[in-house]
This record gives sequence, C-alpha cells and structure tokens, in this order.
Amino acid sequence: MEAPAAAPTSEISKDAKTMAMLAHLLAIFFGFIPPLIIWLVKKQDSPFIEDQAKEALNFQITVAIAFFISIILIFVVIGGLLMPVIGIVNLIFCIIAALKANDGVAYRYPFALRLIK
Repeated sequence: MEAPAAAPTSEISKDAKTMAMLAHLLAIFFGFIPPLIIWLVKKQDSPFIEDQAKEALNFQITVAIAFFISIILIFVVIGGLLMPVIGIVNLIFCIIAALKANDGVAYRYPFALRLIK
C-alpha cells in the first residue's frame, strides 16, 4: 500500500487571498495607494500577496496615466469622453481581479504597464 500523497506546499492561505483581494478592491476607491501599502507591508508574508499587490499597483499606475492624459485631452473634448470609460474599465477589471484573487488565481490585467517588477 502506498502512503497518501502529501498536501501541496504551495497552498495559498485564506489570509493571503483576502489581502490580495483587498489590494484590488481598495484600488477602486483610493487609487494606487492601497496596493502600494499592501505590497510594501505584506510582500514578505506570501508570494501570492506580493504578485497580486504588484499587479494591482501596476494597473492603477496605468489608470492614473490614462486619467492624466484625459485631463490634457479635455481641451479637445475627447478627454471628457475618455474619463468615464477609464473609470468603468477600472471598476470592471478591479472587480474581476478581486474575485480571481479570492479564488487563489493569479490575475493579470490585460493592458497594464508592468513598471514595478
């Protein structure tokens, strides 16, 4: 008879999933500050938290750049049309990322600048 297989050592804890989810969700309301704080404080606790906080931080930096460009383009009218679109896209992708992180799946935003590596 064989011994039962050992549990995987790379199991993601519930706390790690929760912190990763918070990095994505809090970014909806507060921008890049919560993912930055979570990344700086919790990156030693779990590779999953570090990865997802960096991913959320990179996406929020991308969103901030897009908003800045939209503010400049307001003078040509198109910026006023882009700002709500950027806000809606941010909301949708952050919710999807939070749900995936809560399931323990590493989420990658489709168009985020990977500035923090």
